[in-house]
Amino acid sequence: MGNSGTEGIITSTIMNTYEEYYFWGMHTIWWVIWVIILFWIFAVPYNIPGQRAKKESPLDVLKQKFASGAIDQKQYLQKKKVLED
Repeated sequence: MGNSGTEGIITSTIMNTYEEYYFWGMHTIWWVIWVIILFWIFAVPYNIPGQRAKKESPLDVLKQKFASGAIDQKQYLQKKKVLED
């Protein structure tokens, strides 16, 4: 009869340990999911489909045309002056 009380305590301890591990297991999974989501938002390269791309300003386009040789320096300076005013 003394064993009955001991068996109850052991069974109770085992069940509490199981529930505790189960809780922390699910808790850990949610932390991992949140870390993955935050990584995806902040650390993924910006050139992926469906994500907003940075629009180039007219001055940036003008600089690219000048750098590629599509316009000469005189045209560049004239257009730059117009854009800055």
